[in-house]
Amino acid sequence: MAKYYCFNAISEVGLKRFSNDYVKTEELNDAEAVLVRSADLHETEFPEGLKVIARAGAGVNNIPLDKCAEKGIVVFNTPGANANAVNELVLMGMLLAYRHGIEGNAWIKANKDDQDITKNAEKAKKAFVGHELLGKTIGIIGVGAIGVKVAHTAAALGMSVIGFDAFGIPDFRRAQLPEGTKIVDKMEDVFAGSDFITVHVPLTDATRSMINKNNMAMMKDGVVILNFARNGIVDNKDVAEAMKSGKVMAYVCDFPEVETANMEGAIILPHLGASTDEAEENCAAMAVDEIVEFIENGNVVNSVNFPSVSLERTGKKRATILFKGDSIVNKLDINVKNSKEATKNGYGVAIVDTDDDICPKCVSVEGVLKAQVI
Repeated sequence: MAKYYCFNAISEVGLKRFSNDYVKTEELNDAEAVLVRSADLHETEFPEGLKVIARAGAGVNNIPLDKCAEKGIVVFNTPGANANAVNELVLMGMLLAYRHGIEGNAWIKANKDDQDITKNAEKAKKAFVGHELLGKTIGIIGVGAIGVKVAHTAAALGMSVIGFDAFGIPDFRRAQLPEGTKIVDKMEDVFAGSDFITVHVPLTDATRSMINKNNMAMMKDGVVILNFARNGIVDNKDVAEAMKSGKVMAYVCDFPEVETANMEGAIILPHLGASTDEAEENCAAMAVDEIVEFIENGNVVNSVNFPSVSLERTGKKRATILFKGDSIVNKLDINVKNSKEATKNGYGVAIVDTDDDICPKCVSVEGVLKAQVI
């Protein structure tokens, strides 16, 4: 029986996907699997028996990926499971910025005791004249599951769409984009041609302060910048200055900090991107399925610190081996019936099927971090 531990509240819709062979534990040291949402695990001491951590969401900044890899712990995320929730929040952000909904509502609240509020509102509304989305252009930086949904939403509203991805846009993603999407090879083309710029990339050394004063200078006057990805991608100091000068009309961000919470002209939300019942259910279900697939079949799907490797079962026994180096299969003392292996960033996964018994010595070779026999 496999035991799992939850660092955060995980939707019951997901947890019910565990069979009776799985049981929840309140002791981390007893767990083979962990589910997490936003809890910070960087200072957590992981038990030796822990095999897998599944993040019910896309971002994994709260998980020490290298530390987990060194201990032979596979980390999964759930890409695309919350895509529609974020997509709808991007739409809300565009409308709030362009139609001054927050400012208008603030005026109503400030004048709620005015007995002539109906008449006076007709005069006051001149201060809240906005713009329409129809005919405007949105630039999407990062064309993954979320970016594709944003593109379709914008196109359905009569907007033009520009797409850019630093890693290139694979053919299957291109096919998912709405007709008429302009795909560019340079991020500068997004800056120059967009009324809205929305970022959907992870926070890495390459993307930190990716939106800064240098490329804001390339943008249209009155541009709206939307950040539903991560803090740090947009330079706070630079975007504040750009709003003061009028270069940027509004900065919409889903990640509050002291700086942004006090930033004039910014619309800051309390990390609502995946905060819908539907998204939490989808993420939990996907996370549980990844855990089950790994523990029961040894397949690695949507890993962020090891390569994803899957193999159809062909033998009576299976070993899934996590290792460091280029290859491990030929070093194993196993009569291999079928195998598959891959490496990523110095770490590898090998899946080996055999009709023979697999003893611990068979997989105890140099470079092996952890092995499980099924």
